[in-house]
Amino acid sequence: MTTIRNDVRRGTYLDSVALMRMSRTVAAMDGVIECGMMMATPANKRIMADAGVLGIEGEAAGPGDLVIAVSARTPAAADAALAAAKAQIDAPKTAGAGAAAWAPRTIRAAVQADPAANLALISVPGTFAAAEGRKALSRGLNVMMFSDNVPIADEVALKQLARDKGLLMMGPDCGTAIINGTPLGFANVVPRGDIGIIGASGTGIQEVSCLIANNGGGISHAIGTGGRDLKADVGGITTLMAIDLLDADPATRHIVIISKPPADGVAAKVLERVGRSKKTFAICFIGGTDHPMPANATATTTLRGAADIAMGKVLPRFQPSSSASTAQGKLIRGLFAGGTLCAEAQVVLMQFGARVASNAPVKGALEIGTAHTSLMLDLGDDEYTQGRPHPMIEPAVRAAPLESAFRDDGVGVILLDVVLGFGGHMEPVTEIARVAHSFRDSNKRLVASVTGTNGDPQHLVAQTSALQAAGFLVAGCMSDAAELAAKVVGLVK
Repeated sequence: MTTIRNDVRRGTYLDSVALMRMSRTVAAMDGVIECGMMMATPANKRIMADAGVLGIEGEAAGPGDLVIAVSARTPAAADAALAAAKAQIDAPKTAGAGAAAWAPRTIRAAVQADPAANLALISVPGTFAAAEGRKALSRGLNVMMFSDNVPIADEVALKQLARDKGLLMMGPDCGTAIINGTPLGFANVVPRGDIGIIGASGTGIQEVSCLIANNGGGISHAIGTGGRDLKADVGGITTLMAIDLLDADPATRHIVIISKPPADGVAAKVLERVGRSKKTFAICFIGGTDHPMPANATATTTLRGAADIAMGKVLPRFQPSSSASTAQGKLIRGLFAGGTLCAEAQVVLMQFGARVASNAPVKGALEIGTAHTSLMLDLGDDEYTQGRPHPMIEPAVRAAPLESAFRDDGVGVILLDVVLGFGGHMEPVTEIARVAHSFRDSNKRLVASVTGTNGDPQHLVAQTSALQAAGFLVAGCMSDAAELAAKVVGLVK
């Protein structure tokens, strides 16, 4: 019989990544079935209930409370697990070397401490993010909102307020930006240069900026908009403001715009504004190519193509080895940390005649549940990250879907992305390699791309070598990796 124990800490907030790592330690104890340590938002309580660890005490907790929840095979094991979890929470915290003795706990206090500051980076649970955004904008701060799971009505209100105040509102769900050479969120070490990027995708910005950097170019600024900016409800508010800013920047020669397919009316507004600029543009609406381009803009279907256009030359391509033998299974399973990389893989595979299903389908792709040749899963999507860290922060969240792909007899190729840079896990390949090693006798073909530079904390060559040691064929960008996957299942002759 299963025993459930809950402990509620009122008005206590801890980072979700730290909580997940603590819960994994407890879940590994003898006799423990599951452990959850989460803020008690409605979404998180549903997750804990589905996992069979939520008790009466946890159900009564409020969004600002922390719930420690365990299930075990015996009462003694449950008591021991709960005690271990509480001990981790209560362990004394020591400041790192050189840490400040005092740090502001509110935006108001931060502005008072540093009146010259002009940007706030907000990363709190989505339930609280909009309120913090309004506080920052009201104090004259530009905002980068890393938080996701923010209602779209709040996004529209925040962006309208920012526009009225002449401030930039990047996000919600803005994963990446590079402002005046300073990387924010998930971003890579790239040199300064004359190419500006506007992206509704963090990983799209990372892929293009790294391709440019690794081939001798540099970035002036990269402005993230959040993944919903080009939807009809939002109307491209941040994208249009970003075009204005980069158009007026003398250090920016060329501008790249990256997004999944925008709403038609929003695309028309964006392209009309592009057409009034004297600068040249690369437009990468991944999965949407039927928009007429102004004379100063070139459309492309891939992030690699956007980097080509920005650099004014065709960048070196990954050449699949002749030793990449055809897989026995005919299905491709894609497990992605980057939503735009997932979308790009769909587009490339469909160009080779694959039928594609995805949890984030681009135009022409199939909904999950229909017949398909390949299944592409964006594991960084909101449905996977409610109450859980993003897979770029905690690679272990990709372990279970990866194991499932290995066990699926119909899958011939497993396709992955590995994204390096600030904010990401320092050893992103370790968990992938562990799972691959445990299935080393599998007949699956393994293909991956690595987005990053050798200046990144994780080091591009080191992570590429680790993937290769785990049995992966590694490409330098996702479009090349998807083409290689198509080759291995016999779509490309």
